[in-house]
Amino acid sequence: MSKAYSQDLREKAVAAVDRGVPKSEVITMFEISRDSLDRWLKRRVAGKLAATEGYQQGHSHRIVDWERFRAFVQQHGDKTQAELAELWHEPVSARTISRALAKLGFTRKKRLTATGNGMN
Repeated sequence: MSKAYSQDLREKAVAAVDRGVPKSEVITMFEISRDSLDRWLKRRVAGKLAATEGYQQGHSHRIVDWERFRAFVQQHGDKTQAELAELWHEPVSARTISRALAKLGFTRKKRLTATGNGMN
């Protein structure tokens, strides 16, 4: 993700628009995008020209107690990911279980039953 523009640059760009400089000249002068300038002008009306902070980056993790999950997986090691998802105390998907297993370093079962060697 790119770094936020400085507060000083934001104030200078907005002040230039307030002085009557056309937006097209301001975006060329300060090398900013039209969307950024428009967003700053809207924020100025609300009184908050500063960069937005504290927004979520990445997905939220449904499984946060990793020791409990590790014990759960060891207890139910014979289950599929879909079955583990149904048994987990919170509603989660099989894909969430898959990501959590990968994070803990567990490998998934490729087949439900083992097959013998076909070469006799």
